Amino acid sequence: MDLRKLKTLIDLVSESGVAELEITEGEDRVRIVNRTSAPAQPVQSTIAIAPQPQAAAPAAAQPAAEPAPAAAPAPSAALSITSPMVGTFYRAPSPGAAPFIEVGDHVKKGQVIGIIEAMKLLNEVEADQDGVVKAFAAENGQPVEFGQPLVILE
Repeated sequence: MDLRKLKTLIDLVSESGVAELEITEGEDRVRIVNRTSAPAQPVQSTIAIAPQPQAAAPAAAQPAAEPAPAAAPAPSAALSITSPMVGTFYRAPSPGAAPFIEVGDHVKKGQVIGIIEAMKLLNEVEADQDGVVKAFAAENGQPVEFGQPLVILE
């Protein structure tokens, strides 16, 4: 990868406040982590260390805000795949392509279940646990927040 391009990417990450940027071009792969930004470090640590325990707290907090179905979503929220970032969730790699997963599919830890577009970058979302897809909590093309459930597993 060109050094000028790397410098431009580093400057972009530094100025934008993005915590982490990963780019793959052919066989080259670059990961830039912004450690100068104070809010970025906890997010980076959360994703790198334990995405499931940190994501469970926001997911559990959402059913409490919705008083009607509070009892039913709580157990399934523990078995959900949550969004690792803010962006737009897509179930398929391109508009005409088949979705990565469907209801009833068995997913394995590390399997790609969707894509989140953030700042014009497409980021694959991988399952952090094994299970069977029970439902989709986020629809195709819907904006999602960090920690928001995307897929409910059983």
